[in-house]
Amino acid sequence: METLTPTNRTRVVRHPERAAYEREQIYSILDEGYICHIGFAVDGQPFVIPTAYGRSGDQVYIHGSAASRMLRSLAEGIDLCLTVTLVDGLVLARSAFRNSINYRSVVILGKAGLVTDVEEKTAGLRCLTNHVVPGRWEEVRPPNQTEMLSTSVLVLPIDEASAKVRSGPPKDLEDDFSIPVWAGVIPLRTQMGEPVPEEHLASGVAAVDTRRFSRFLR
Repeated sequence: METLTPTNRTRVVRHPERAAYEREQIYSILDEGYICHIGFAVDGQPFVIPTAYGRSGDQVYIHGSAASRMLRSLAEGIDLCLTVTLVDGLVLARSAFRNSINYRSVVILGKAGLVTDVEEKTAGLRCLTNHVVPGRWEEVRPPNQTEMLSTSVLVLPIDEASAKVRSGPPKDLEDDFSIPVWAGVIPLRTQMGEPVPEEHLASGVAAVDTRRFSRFLR
């Protein structure tokens, strides 16, 4: 798969050995996450807002209320930074300085465009819905005209991006090996609980099959 050429803005300088620019690895991280954080500035004031997202091919969709300051600002073509981080483990070293976290992260820079075509807007909402709950769009009532008008969808091309990954044990100094304290990695994994039904659920409706979330579980 294609490798993105790092730019001055996306090249990983601190620990460059942890960098990844292959689209395949960038996309695998995006596809596993639930929430992204979007950084942008309005009138000199920076904001970082968490929101749901969905990837389709070489682009990411985000959505929200048409009245949202973030979406209205981004639709004007201002610069943004979208990040996704997955935490895989706590890295416990023998010294405070060398404690760390195993993680996989993606940074995407660029400008988002407002989706005005009805078919693409519907496809973007389907992408978002099925990213969070695979197959959910096909099960539920689609948005009506009022709901569509009150919702904005933006699309961000994945043209300028990089990933950064930290894995493995702590990097203790050899002189610290004799310190009598446990060192190693505590893995962290996502788990699903038992579905809790809503009080107005129709009789006989089967519980959602949580196996559809398998790509998020690790």
